[in-house]
Amino acid sequence: MRNAIILAGGRGERLRPLTQDRPKCMVELLGTPIMAYQLHWLRAYNVKRVVVACGYMHEMVQEYFGSGKKWDISIEYVVEKEPLGRGGALKNAWTSLDSGDEDVLALNGDHLSNAKLDEIADYHAQHKPYATLVTSPLISPYGIVETDANGTIIAFREKPTLPYGINAGIYVLSKKIHDLLPDKGDHEVTTFPMLADKGELKAYNSKGFWRTVDTVKDVNELKSELQNIFLGAFFQNAAIG
Repeated sequence: MRNAIILAGGRGERLRPLTQDRPKCMVELLGTPIMAYQLHWLRAYNVKRVVVACGYMHEMVQEYFGSGKKWDISIEYVVEKEPLGRGGALKNAWTSLDSGDEDVLALNGDHLSNAKLDEIADYHAQHKPYATLVTSPLISPYGIVETDANGTIIAFREKPTLPYGINAGIYVLSKKIHDLLPDKGDHEVTTFPMLADKGELKAYNSKGFWRTVDTVKDVNELKSELQNIFLGAFFQNAAIG
């Protein structure tokens, strides 16, 4: 895939006060905006061109990222004159992208991931659905209690991985889905359920790193996690002590 769309128009109401003076995609993690991490990830998988669908405080996004030269990637911006919802924004940006019949990668601008985009693209090309959704394992936020049929407790499990997947907000889209996207509204409420009923959607279950940022608590937890990852990588081969 050479082309991607980043949905970066969200106000991030649940992230206040962090989004009081910036859009959600510009919230910083260790001094770097979320979208900058995403661009590094996309470029690592040879994505050449990104269209950013933006609205709320779009000037800040455009001023910071510019043409994308710093990330060795071409960035264009489609600014909503009125809120279109994620589906409408996606359709509008895709029209501007003019990618022909090529598959397009689309992602929400509020998460970090290192999912293997080449494997996801291959999976999509093999199955040829209208869209392939990347899912991430659902980890229980609580410890759980296991019981037998008689109600006797047999085990305690601390925040286990549950047998379900989370929609990671990362999609590979075939050209044929374009006209089915709403002009205004959310594709995850309209288009995707309709296609799922017809068996026209696929899920790629990624085991890679994925974290979304919806609340201030999410930001603080992700900052701490990133610090541990970076420190672990830095000291991996160092002799300490």
